[in-house]
Amino acid sequence: MKKTLLIAIGLFIVITHSSLSQTRIVIDLNKLVKDKGIEVYNRELSMIKDGSRAAIRLSKAEGEGVAWIKGVEFSSGTLEFDVRGENVKQHSFVGIAFHGKDNNTFDAIYMRPFQFKEQDEVLRNRSIQYIALPEFTWRILREKSPNKYEHSIEPSPDPDSWIRVRIVIKDSTVSTYINDSKEPSLVVEKVNQIKSGSVGFYVADTSGGDFANLTITKSN
Repeated sequence: MKKTLLIAIGLFIVITHSSLSQTRIVIDLNKLVKDKGIEVYNRELSMIKDGSRAAIRLSKAEGEGVAWIKGVEFSSGTLEFDVRGENVKQHSFVGIAFHGKDNNTFDAIYMRPFQFKEQDEVLRNRSIQYIALPEFTWRILREKSPNKYEHSIEPSPDPDSWIRVRIVIKDSTVSTYINDSKEPSLVVEKVNQIKSGSVGFYVADTSGGDFANLTITKSN
Protein backbone atom coordinates (compact mmCIF):
# COMPACT_ATOMS: atom_id res chain seq x y z
CA MET A 1 0.00 0.00 0.00
CA LYS A 2 1.43 3.39 -0.98
CA LYS A 3 1.58 6.02 1.70
CA THR A 4 2.44 9.65 1.13
CA LEU A 5 3.83 11.76 3.93
CA LEU A 6 4.31 15.51 3.59
CA ILE A 7 6.79 16.97 6.02
CA ALA A 8 7.72 20.66 6.15
CA ILE A 9 11.31 20.85 7.34
CA GLY A 10 12.45 24.43 7.00
CA LEU A 11 14.08 24.60 3.61
CA PHE A 12 12.38 21.70 1.84
CA ILE A 13 9.13 19.86 1.34
CA VAL A 14 9.79 16.13 1.56
CA ILE A 15 7.36 13.64 0.03
CA THR A 16 8.10 10.00 0.86
CA HIS A 17 6.62 7.20 -1.23
CA SER A 18 7.27 4.13 0.92
CA SER A 19 6.19 1.57 -1.67
CA LEU A 20 8.67 2.96 -4.18
CA SER A 21 11.52 3.24 -1.65
CA GLN A 22 12.14 6.81 -2.75
CA THR A 23 12.30 10.20 -1.08
CA ARG A 24 11.40 13.25 -3.17
CA ILE A 25 12.72 16.64 -2.09
CA VAL A 26 11.26 19.76 -3.70
CA ILE A 27 13.62 22.67 -3.19
CA ASP A 28 12.13 26.08 -2.40
CA LEU A 29 14.92 28.24 -3.82
CA ASN A 30 13.44 31.52 -2.59
CA LYS A 31 13.30 30.26 1.00
CA LEU A 32 16.64 28.54 0.61
CA VAL A 33 18.36 31.82 -0.28
CA LYS A 34 16.62 33.77 2.51
CA ASP A 35 17.61 31.13 5.08
CA LYS A 36 21.21 31.00 3.82
CA GLY A 37 20.78 27.41 2.68
CA ILE A 38 23.06 27.79 -0.34
CA GLU A 39 26.85 27.88 -0.12
CA VAL A 40 28.29 29.66 -3.15
CA TYR A 41 31.80 29.04 -4.44
CA ASN A 42 33.51 31.53 -6.79
CA ARG A 43 30.35 33.33 -7.91
CA GLU A 44 27.84 35.95 -6.79
CA LEU A 45 24.25 34.76 -6.36
CA SER A 46 21.09 36.79 -6.87
CA MET A 47 17.37 35.99 -6.96
CA ILE A 48 15.38 36.65 -10.13
CA LYS A 49 11.72 36.27 -11.07
CA ASP A 50 10.89 35.06 -14.58
CA GLY A 51 7.19 34.43 -15.02
CA SER A 52 6.22 31.70 -12.57
CA ARG A 53 9.85 30.78 -11.93
CA ALA A 54 11.55 31.90 -8.73
CA ALA A 55 15.11 31.42 -9.91
CA ILE A 56 18.67 32.07 -8.86
CA ARG A 57 21.33 33.63 -11.04
CA LEU A 58 25.04 32.89 -10.77
CA SER A 59 27.32 35.67 -11.99
CA LYS A 60 29.98 35.31 -14.65
CA ALA A 61 33.57 34.86 -13.50
CA GLU A 62 36.75 33.01 -14.35
CA GLY A 63 37.10 29.44 -13.08
CA GLU A 64 34.50 26.92 -11.93
CA GLY A 65 31.52 28.08 -9.88
CA VAL A 66 29.05 26.07 -7.78
CA ALA A 67 26.02 26.92 -5.65
CA TRP A 68 25.88 24.00 -3.20
CA ILE A 69 22.56 23.03 -1.57
CA LYS A 70 23.29 22.72 2.14
CA GLY A 71 22.13 19.67 4.05
CA VAL A 72 21.60 17.35 1.06
CA GLU A 73 23.59 14.13 0.63
CA PHE A 74 22.80 12.37 -2.64
CA SER A 75 23.94 9.00 -3.98
CA SER A 76 21.44 7.58 -6.51
CA GLY A 77 18.09 8.66 -7.89
CA THR A 78 16.98 11.60 -10.02
CA LEU A 79 17.95 15.28 -10.24
CA GLU A 80 15.50 17.55 -12.08
CA PHE A 81 15.84 21.29 -12.68
CA ASP A 82 15.36 24.17 -15.10
CA VAL A 83 18.42 25.95 -16.47
CA ARG A 84 19.07 28.83 -18.83
CA GLY A 85 22.38 29.76 -20.39
CA GLU A 86 22.93 31.96 -23.42
CA ASN A 87 24.04 31.78 -27.02
CA VAL A 88 27.50 33.22 -26.44
CA LYS A 89 30.23 31.15 -28.02
CA GLN A 90 32.68 29.62 -25.54
CA HIS A 91 31.10 31.56 -22.65
CA SER A 92 28.05 29.58 -21.53
CA PHE A 93 28.43 26.31 -19.61
CA VAL A 94 25.52 25.52 -17.28
CA GLY A 95 24.45 22.41 -15.39
CA ILE A 96 24.58 20.60 -12.07
CA ALA A 97 27.27 19.12 -9.83
CA PHE A 98 26.66 15.95 -7.82
CA HIS A 99 28.61 13.53 -5.63
CA GLY A 100 30.49 16.60 -4.46
CA LYS A 101 33.25 16.21 -1.87
CA ASP A 102 34.52 19.80 -1.95
CA ASN A 103 34.67 22.77 -4.32
CA ASN A 104 37.17 20.99 -6.56
CA THR A 105 36.00 17.36 -6.42
CA PHE A 106 32.65 16.45 -7.97
CA ASP A 107 30.88 14.98 -10.99
CA ALA A 108 28.87 17.27 -13.25
CA ILE A 109 26.59 17.30 -16.25
CA TYR A 110 26.46 20.58 -18.13
CA MET A 111 25.22 22.08 -21.38
CA ARG A 112 26.92 24.30 -23.93
CA PRO A 113 23.91 26.25 -25.30
CA PHE A 114 25.98 27.93 -28.02
CA GLN A 115 26.46 24.49 -29.62
CA PHE A 116 22.75 23.54 -29.69
CA LYS A 117 22.06 24.86 -33.21
CA GLU A 118 25.51 24.42 -34.77
CA GLN A 119 25.45 23.27 -38.38
CA ASP A 120 28.81 21.57 -37.90
CA GLU A 121 28.01 18.09 -36.58
CA VAL A 122 31.28 17.88 -34.62
CA LEU A 123 30.42 21.05 -32.70
CA ARG A 124 26.75 20.13 -32.26
CA ASN A 125 27.89 16.85 -30.69
CA ARG A 126 29.40 18.91 -27.88
CA SER A 127 26.06 20.25 -26.65
CA ILE A 128 26.01 18.22 -23.42
CA GLN A 129 29.01 17.07 -21.37
CA TYR A 130 29.91 14.85 -18.41
CA ILE A 131 32.99 15.57 -16.30
CA ALA A 132 34.46 14.30 -13.02
CA LEU A 133 36.77 16.87 -11.50
CA PRO A 134 39.57 17.31 -10.76
CA GLU A 135 41.07 14.47 -12.77
CA PHE A 136 38.63 13.99 -15.62
CA THR A 137 38.15 17.37 -17.26
CA TRP A 138 36.38 17.71 -20.59
CA ARG A 139 39.77 18.00 -22.29
CA ILE A 140 41.02 14.73 -20.82
CA LEU A 141 37.80 12.85 -21.57
CA ARG A 142 37.61 14.17 -25.13
CA GLU A 143 41.22 13.26 -25.78
CA LYS A 144 41.02 9.76 -24.29
CA SER A 145 37.47 8.85 -25.36
CA PRO A 146 36.19 11.03 -28.23
CA ASN A 147 32.38 11.33 -28.45
CA LYS A 148 31.83 9.15 -25.36
CA TYR A 149 31.22 11.78 -22.67
CA GLU A 150 29.55 14.48 -24.79
CA HIS A 151 26.73 14.45 -27.30
CA SER A 152 24.19 16.47 -29.26
CA ILE A 153 20.67 17.20 -27.96
CA GLU A 154 17.81 16.21 -30.25
CA PRO A 155 15.63 18.08 -30.88
CA SER A 156 18.02 20.94 -30.24
CA PRO A 157 16.69 23.49 -27.71
CA ASP A 158 16.63 27.26 -28.05
CA PRO A 159 20.05 28.29 -26.69
CA ASP A 160 18.63 31.41 -24.99
CA SER A 161 15.61 29.74 -23.36
CA TRP A 162 14.93 27.69 -20.27
CA ILE A 163 15.38 23.95 -20.66
CA ARG A 164 14.26 21.17 -18.35
CA VAL A 165 16.92 18.66 -17.34
CA ARG A 166 16.36 15.25 -15.74
CA ILE A 167 19.41 13.25 -14.68
CA VAL A 168 19.01 9.66 -13.52
CA ILE A 169 21.90 8.16 -11.53
CA LYS A 170 21.67 4.41 -10.98
CA ASP A 171 24.74 2.58 -9.72
CA SER A 172 27.52 3.97 -11.94
CA THR A 173 25.26 4.90 -14.89
CA VAL A 174 24.29 8.55 -15.48
CA SER A 175 21.49 9.19 -18.00
CA THR A 176 20.41 12.72 -18.94
CA TYR A 177 17.07 13.66 -20.51
CA ILE A 178 16.30 17.12 -21.91
CA ASN A 179 12.89 18.82 -22.14
CA ASP A 180 10.84 15.74 -21.20
CA SER A 181 12.33 13.65 -23.99
CA LYS A 182 11.76 9.91 -23.61
CA GLU A 183 15.22 9.22 -25.01
CA PRO A 184 18.36 10.31 -23.15
CA SER A 185 20.66 12.83 -24.78
CA LEU A 186 23.67 11.38 -22.94
CA VAL A 187 24.34 8.10 -21.13
CA VAL A 188 27.73 7.59 -19.47
CA GLU A 189 29.40 5.44 -16.86
CA LYS A 190 30.99 7.35 -14.01
CA VAL A 191 34.77 7.46 -14.27
CA ASN A 192 35.49 7.65 -10.55
CA GLN A 193 34.59 5.62 -7.47
CA ILE A 194 32.74 8.38 -5.59
CA LYS A 195 29.28 7.07 -4.68
CA SER A 196 27.65 10.01 -2.90
CA GLY A 197 28.05 13.64 -1.98
CA SER A 198 26.62 17.13 -2.27
CA VAL A 199 24.45 18.61 -5.03
CA GLY A 200 24.83 22.10 -6.48
CA PHE A 201 24.18 24.24 -9.53
CA TYR A 202 27.29 24.41 -11.71
CA VAL A 203 28.81 26.90 -14.14
CA ALA A 204 32.18 26.52 -15.83
CA ASP A 205 34.92 29.02 -16.68
CA THR A 206 33.71 32.55 -17.66
CA SER A 207 30.08 31.45 -17.46
CA GLY A 208 27.05 32.47 -15.43
CA GLY A 209 23.57 30.99 -15.56
CA ASP A 210 20.01 30.87 -14.25
CA PHE A 211 18.52 27.94 -12.31
CA ALA A 212 15.04 27.05 -11.02
CA ASN A 213 12.63 24.27 -9.96
CA LEU A 214 15.09 21.80 -8.44
CA THR A 215 13.69 18.46 -7.33
CA ILE A 216 15.85 15.68 -5.89
CA THR A 217 14.48 12.13 -5.75
CA LYS A 218 16.62 9.79 -3.69
CA SER A 219 16.57 6.04 -4.18
CA ASN A 220 16.63 4.55 -0.69
